[in-house]
Amino acid sequence: MVRGSSSVLRPGDWVTYDDGDHQVVALSGTSVRLRSQEGAEMVVLASHLMAAPDFSVTGTQPLPELEPFGLLSTVPEAALAAAREWERHVLEVETGLPPDAEPGTAPRPEYDPAARSLAERDASKAAELGVGVRTVQGRRYAYARQGLWGLLDQRATRASEATGRADARLITAVEEAIAAETNSSTGTRSRLIRRAIKAVEAAHGPGVVPLPGRSTLYKLIDALSTGRHTFGSAVTRRQTANRPQGPFTPTFAARPGEQVQIDSTPLDVMVVLDSGQTVRADLTIAVDVATRTICAAVLRPVGTKAVDASLLLARMLVPEPMRPGWSAALRMAASRMPHMRLLNVDTRMEQAAAKPVIVPDTIVIDGGKVFLSDTFTRACNRLGISVQRSRPRTPTDKAIVEATFSAINTLFCQHVAAYTGPNVSRRGERVEEHAVWTVCELQDLLDEWLLAGWQTRPHDSLRDPYRPKKALSPNDKYTSLVAACGYLPLVLRGEDYLELLPVAWRAVNDYGIRIGYRTYDSADLGPWRRQHSGNTAKRGLWEVHYDPYDLSQVFVRTRHGWIIAPWVHLPLVNAPFADFTWQHARRLAAEAGLDDTHEAAVARVLDELLTRAEHGPDKHTARVAGRTRAGAAAHRPPAQEAEADPSAPDDSPQPAAPVVPFGVFDAHAEAERWL
Repeated sequence: MVRGSSSVLRPGDWVTYDDGDHQVVALSGTSVRLRSQEGAEMVVLASHLMAAPDFSVTGTQPLPELEPFGLLSTVPEAALAAAREWERHVLEVETGLPPDAEPGTAPRPEYDPAARSLAERDASKAAELGVGVRTVQGRRYAYARQGLWGLLDQRATRASEATGRADARLITAVEEAIAAETNSSTGTRSRLIRRAIKAVEAAHGPGVVPLPGRSTLYKLIDALSTGRHTFGSAVTRRQTANRPQGPFTPTFAARPGEQVQIDSTPLDVMVVLDSGQTVRADLTIAVDVATRTICAAVLRPVGTKAVDASLLLARMLVPEPMRPGWSAALRMAASRMPHMRLLNVDTRMEQAAAKPVIVPDTIVIDGGKVFLSDTFTRACNRLGISVQRSRPRTPTDKAIVEATFSAINTLFCQHVAAYTGPNVSRRGERVEEHAVWTVCELQDLLDEWLLAGWQTRPHDSLRDPYRPKKALSPNDKYTSLVAACGYLPLVLRGEDYLELLPVAWRAVNDYGIRIGYRTYDSADLGPWRRQHSGNTAKRGLWEVHYDPYDLSQVFVRTRHGWIIAPWVHLPLVNAPFADFTWQHARRLAAEAGLDDTHEAAVARVLDELLTRAEHGPDKHTARVAGRTRAGAAAHRPPAQEAEADPSAPDDSPQPAAPVVPFGVFDAHAEAERWL
């Protein structure tokens, strides 16, 4: 005998489990004792039993499904009223009374369960409604399985397609045309319609695929291009196409340095180079995920090089020193960070600014050549840092550093002179004429803003779990995490910083060390002149470290420590300079007819170059001269050569132009003439 539907498991029931039939012997708490048909017994947790894929209770009807109440609200009123009317008839057949019957109402004789069988009641209802008996039985079965939803006309519940009745081949062609617009310049819908029609005719032949009207094609394109920005911004369209298909999981870190994200981008500010040119600088930053601290930010006037990434590591791992002119409120001693605890470890913290030193465990980078270079990899290996590369064309793998760039442009760059805006459509007129800051000056402004405007500013993503409504600043978050996880960074020493600089192997001669047509010398090099370094692999040459962005000195490793050797012509220049500045000075010397390998000559050119950079270019004079040359070239009168072959060479001697000599100014003669 088939038992009725039940939502309760009782002893004696037979269940299907583990590819076999078992009888429930006993229930004890959350455990179920089963006996198989062969007589073997087992005890299974009820949660594990009911979660098994093949679990079912045999000998009972399946459990009824709940009605989709949300979908019922989308059904037309007429279809819903018809389903409710069928519900009255089905309940009257099964129970003898409709659902709205008054208490004490007697069932009609043809539907009385005590006098009529279920089959007889089905026949009576079929005769009453004028339908077949199988129709009534089918409605009862549908109502038992799905409730009111099973009685609805399925034509009313069928979801309409967004593409309407368009041919599938046309839909495929339109989708391919929309996908092809991802990396193209933004066009109009009429262009896309033309391309789709051409693709359909090329694939299936003219007139084979039925084409709807123009307005229907526009609706079809709008339906298929929803959310893809096909006819909007090209940048947004490409970013949307590069978005990963899977769910986005926010990056989380529980302690400082657990994950640090590094990236580079051009800054939206024009800077003045040493040559007087105005260009955008490259910004490379490292952001700690746990505290949102910008551990280091480096500005460079040209494309970022591999050494920039290693120098960024060096700046991350040393305290940020206070500089002249900075407010005393920016000191670490004036902040809420554990200054005294860190001071006991490193005395350099006494003069440090209020920015934490974070030693990264993992660094997330992209596929740029800067970070995949041997220089950066060796620096990370030396410091015990794991390098994790993000997936190609997946900016969400390092979304935090990408969002930080946008924040820097909004909070800092737009307040700086010569701000260019994020794109050309938002750029002002003649922005380059307002450029006044050099790279070094802008770097100093950025470092000060990071301390005063970023590290102390509440960040919406930094929340205290006990006070979720209060946003914390990066410094406050660092302080709380240090107290929670016992984080104590061991910062780099000066020798460690020098290890991250690039290396050149040179001999120590009587005149000093020669690198790139520059001579470096120091009195401390005396005992090592003309000596073998002891490194046979480098033929006795000495290990020399240098900073490519400050060539005013080099660092020589000896058996007794480091020796600092300044550039011999540094008093002539009296300013730090970078490698690209030196190369530009050599090019200027060569253009002036000087020997670009002569150190003193290049030093004089370099001094003039830095002096011009300090005062800035004379833009008015350069503009007037340029307009004069352009006007002279545009209004030059044509040559009056009559019947001459322009292709024939002219070997005839040309008459010399009259020379008008300039007289020598004589002050006494000029005074007598006036008298």
